[in-house]
Amino acid sequence: MPPRSLSPVHQQSTIFSANKPIAIFDSGLGGISIARHVAKALPNEKILYFADCKHVPYGDKGETHIIDRVNSVADYLVSFGAKAIVLACNTATVNAIEQLRTRVDIPIIGVEPAIKPAAQLSASKSVGMMVTSATSKNPRFLKLVETHKGDATVHIQACPGLVEVIEKGEHDSAHCRDLLETYLTPLLAKEIDTLVLGCTHYPLISAQIIQIVGDNVTLLETSEPVTKELTRQLTSRNMLAGSSNGNTKNLGGQYQVLSTGEYQSIANALPKFWLENVSIEADIAT
Repeated sequence: MPPRSLSPVHQQSTIFSANKPIAIFDSGLGGISIARHVAKALPNEKILYFADCKHVPYGDKGETHIIDRVNSVADYLVSFGAKAIVLACNTATVNAIEQLRTRVDIPIIGVEPAIKPAAQLSASKSVGMMVTSATSKNPRFLKLVETHKGDATVHIQACPGLVEVIEKGEHDSAHCRDLLETYLTPLLAKEIDTLVLGCTHYPLISAQIIQIVGDNVTLLETSEPVTKELTRQLTSRNMLAGSSNGNTKNLGGQYQVLSTGEYQSIANALPKFWLENVSIEADIAT
């Protein structure tokens, strides 16, 4: 697909209908953990997955850079005809979603770490949270933790380098395990019984995380609440596609994947984590 010439989103006036795609956007492959849940819950929806792989990870970038990338990609997705955008990236959500909602007139759904349910679930009241470096320092995120932690203690663990390992498909490597042990050992020393996966990449390696933390630590991520909020907003606007009983795997043109990066990395990841046969277009300019 050739690059599109985009005008400012707030100057556009577009009629969105139920048969338009839902856009799910992440810095890379992590949003697949959200996309596959949305696809299962809403099997009639067209889903456009956009991976900004050329600029991954967002977790080590500054706020200005993240906002610029989010706005550029959102402009592209609106021009593409998306009826809603799921910002399937925790780092992008905490840094850019508030200003993005002032720029576009379609539903924008972000991902928030499951702080409140983790605090309520934890019997020991010791909760661990794995996040990117950018999220760990973000004032909005830190305020969310303080607001929703209740009487629990939340131990925030930045995990630099982990997203890059997942992007490279090295989730079963010794390097990935070494990183996980480095980041999880301090949390286990705090006797956590609940672990929040505060980056959409991390559910893709939940099996590797469980190998280290064991079955007595409950993992929480955000795909289900995000899907529920997306469904609620589309329903309230009469933008939800019609219902049917169908298998969500390998449904041809119902799903499309775009990437600003090269083709091979995302082509390798999709069969492992979501779809075996899907249209992929790489090197998209935004």
